[in-house]
Amino acid sequence: MKSKTTISPTAARISRSFATCVLGSLLLHPAIFLGQANEAAKKSWVGDSPTTALPLATDLSATLTKKNVSHATRKVGDWQLARAEQGFDQDWTFAALYAGFMSVPNAANGKTYREAMMRMGEKFRWELGPRPTHADDQAIGQTYLELYFDHHNPAMMAPTRSRMDAMLQLPSDKQKPLWWWCDALFMAPPVLAKLSKATNEKKYLDFMDREWWVTSSLLYSPHNHLYFRDQSFLDKHEANGQSLYWSRGNGWVFAGLARVLAVMPKNYPTRPKYVAQFREMALEIASIQGEDGLWRPGLLGGTAYRYPEVSGSAFFTYGFAYGINSGILNRSKYLPVTEKAWKGLLAHVYEDGRLGSIQPIGAAPDAYTPTSSYVFGVAAFLLAGSEVYKLAH
Repeated sequence: MKSKTTISPTAARISRSFATCVLGSLLLHPAIFLGQANEAAKKSWVGDSPTTALPLATDLSATLTKKNVSHATRKVGDWQLARAEQGFDQDWTFAALYAGFMSVPNAANGKTYREAMMRMGEKFRWELGPRPTHADDQAIGQTYLELYFDHHNPAMMAPTRSRMDAMLQLPSDKQKPLWWWCDALFMAPPVLAKLSKATNEKKYLDFMDREWWVTSSLLYSPHNHLYFRDQSFLDKHEANGQSLYWSRGNGWVFAGLARVLAVMPKNYPTRPKYVAQFREMALEIASIQGEDGLWRPGLLGGTAYRYPEVSGSAFFTYGFAYGINSGILNRSKYLPVTEKAWKGLLAHVYEDGRLGSIQPIGAAPDAYTPTSSYVFGVAAFLLAGSEVYKLAH
């Protein structure tokens, strides 16, 4: 789970018991608990932020050919898999990575990644994380359901279905929403949408629809067409006076919209509302794209931030490419945005495959190094590569 404060690489390695003591006063909400993310960081490779300069990749091309895109995607994916597989976890950091691995086409080593995901699912016996109603602990269900679509083994989705069936009994509370932070819209809604597809039961999509618009009514700005991270950010501002909208937070939502729309039936009654919100966000996000093709940690902060933020930028790239491929976004208008963004992302791939300039675990813009790399940022890059591949010649 993400905390209001950014967790340093050192803090990320402290034990669960110590984290419980020192972070208690920092919690944004009673449901926030960083123990799981800290435990994952302690026992596996979630990420790091080295300060030593590293050589950038010289073998990548931004020209959109399938060969070029698959090469870049595989370079980053292989580097990440080699570091992460021995410490696979059920938490949100890895759940995002799994979704990225599942998206990669076979031409970019996708078969290898899906086989790794099978080993992961079998390791955890297809179980979700420990917190029953917490979106972060449900996100891994996206990958389980994708594997179910491949293999049609009911055991792969049984725990997810059981968990969701229990959650569907919860009443809606607009004052204490189930998904009270915007990141949750990437974590849980795609699980419910995929489960609805897998079971052909509309109740899962209906529950998702109800809760999505509860969250949206609280956190989505009808003026800026961006999401506040949570209600504590409604009155926070950048140094230039603009409202504070976190790049990765809006990246989670934009990507979540894409993943929901990808499986939502064309005739679902409220689908036009999702399409409208997706288009509104796309228009706003495109209008603030940086000269380097990427976006800063605070989207409206102007020149306040030294480096672009690759995880949010990659989620945006994924969303734009999906929008074009699905026909939701106008190709002639958004293809140049997507091409520029993909080129910008490639500029942060290092010679060995490390993807840099990724802000560590957090809830708002904060500092990081050019070499900072974390699994959820790689997830966004792999998702982007999967859709840009479809655009390529």
